[in-house]
Amino acid sequence: MAAGIAARTAHFALHRMPGPESLVGVVVPKRWAKRAVTRNTIKRQVYSVSAQASLPAAAYVVRLRTGFEGFRSATSDALRRAVRAELLQLFAQAGA
Repeated sequence: MAAGIAARTAHFALHRMPGPESLVGVVVPKRWAKRAVTRNTIKRQVYSVSAQASLPAAAYVVRLRTGFEGFRSATSDALRRAVRAELLQLFAQAGA
């Protein structure tokens, strides 16, 4: 991506491009999340956490860099908790 990486965790990268308003986009490739239900779960978590985060005005793209492995179900509560915890860490890094 042409934008600079604002923050990075084990599974996610947050790209930032300066702009007048805060916009958030999500990239979840099939390569890392094979099932649509998993991709949608991850996207919902990103939008939920980004709505609560206090970030400077800019356009942001959250990109899944590697897959989440070892979960019992494609949309389990454990997966949701793991994704949410990592996203909170990601947005905390970007806000600091």
